[in-house]
Amino acid sequence: MGVAGVLLAAGAGRRFGMPKALVRLDGTLLVDRAHHVLRTAGLTPVVVVLGASATEIRAAATLPSDSFVDNPQWTTGMGSSLRVGLAALDDTDATAAVVLPVDTPGVTPAAVRRLVALAAPDALARATYDGHPGHPVLIGRDHWAAVTEQATGDAGARHYLAAHRPVPVPCEDIATGDDIDRPEDLPG
Repeated sequence: MGVAGVLLAAGAGRRFGMPKALVRLDGTLLVDRAHHVLRTAGLTPVVVVLGASATEIRAAATLPSDSFVDNPQWTTGMGSSLRVGLAALDDTDATAAVVLPVDTPGVTPAAVRRLVALAAPDALARATYDGHPGHPVLIGRDHWAAVTEQATGDAGARHYLAAHRPVPVPCEDIATGDDIDRPEDLPG
């Protein structure tokens, strides 16, 4: 039994001006970069949830084609992508899943491994940066059904996490949790 990854890459990136999965940082697509972080941390499988520009992302990414799952309801927000990603893991033997949005390029394999160290079916943990909650998030299999039920709109698992208080996992010494919302947010 292992830990799986769910990479949320379905958004249109309206504030950015394009889907963030297709944004290049240091010559690498954010979707390839994030997938590499999760795989390097030992997660398997890693499911990449696509929506906006799915055809273009599939064509541009260097990932195996079986990594991708489509969220036909991606316009409803991150919650539907989280539901699709967790559902794609139903037939695996994963005890937990690490969830990572594609627009957090400062997350490192070391940060993911720090959460993976807590993996168990009943685990619930979240990376923190200087005391503030961030990504990635570890969700044990025992929580998947309830998270799926409550994941709506752009809140994703936020409401569930607020009600169930995940273990905070400080990661500021090995990663940054900054979201990339606009082109000027990209690291220099």
